[in-house]
Amino acid sequence: MTTAARTAAIRINARAGFVIAMAAFLGVVAFFWPFLVAPGKFGSHYAPPLIFGVLLVIVLCVVISEIAEGGINSKALAMLGVLSAVNAAIRPLGAGTAGIETVFFILVLAGRVYGPGFGFTLGCTSLFASALVTGGVGPWMPYQMFGCAFVGMLAGFLPKASGRREIAMLALYGSVSGYLFGFLLNLSFWPFSLDPDSSIAYLPGLPFTEQFQRYLAFDLATSLGWDTGRAVTNFICITLAGPAVLTTFRRAARKARFEAPVRFRPGARP
Repeated sequence: MTTAARTAAIRINARAGFVIAMAAFLGVVAFFWPFLVAPGKFGSHYAPPLIFGVLLVIVLCVVISEIAEGGINSKALAMLGVLSAVNAAIRPLGAGTAGIETVFFILVLAGRVYGPGFGFTLGCTSLFASALVTGGVGPWMPYQMFGCAFVGMLAGFLPKASGRREIAMLALYGSVSGYLFGFLLNLSFWPFSLDPDSSIAYLPGLPFTEQFQRYLAFDLATSLGWDTGRAVTNFICITLAGPAVLTTFRRAARKARFEAPVRFRPGARP
């Protein structure tokens, strides 16, 4: 049995896996709808709010279905609450200045140790708690929640490694995820933020290749510096704090024994 299987805090059964897959699919649709929706079929004025509402419902379904199926026991739920609070507390330290974000390295390390289901849920709850603490609730919040959920979930699917190789792999993944997070989050406001006459603005009706080229130019021109700051921050935090944090998380997982079977013994006869 692999380390990931022994320490997974949230067991993904068939139903929970299906719900998470549906949530991930709708998240991808929410990010990439400018490339998928034909002009006039799903108006840009009401498409995003509708997608946001569906996404929030799916996120709740993920958590509720896990609890209903016993996927989240009391110990895993406590760990989820603690790490969500820690992420909500440390996120304002970076405040996104020059792309410095301090919330991602915990998502990566927790997803690695406790599994993709835990990483997905932690990404959602961390950003939700952070938005409540900092007053950052807005139409961008579901995008941030799902962006972080993808970061935590994919960390749980990384291949098996140990020692320095594991730290190097996680640091590299943290850097790549920093760029991918910015790439996805820019899609949340790109269709509404520029003059339609701009050469890098969203223009309904263009073929996918031309639309995508416009978006790549927009992303490079507006956020490459911030994404680089996020990638460097993730790399440094994981490299320096990763070994100690991984050891702490795995020690907590061993003591909590998330996967320990429950046995009932017959009571003594009078």
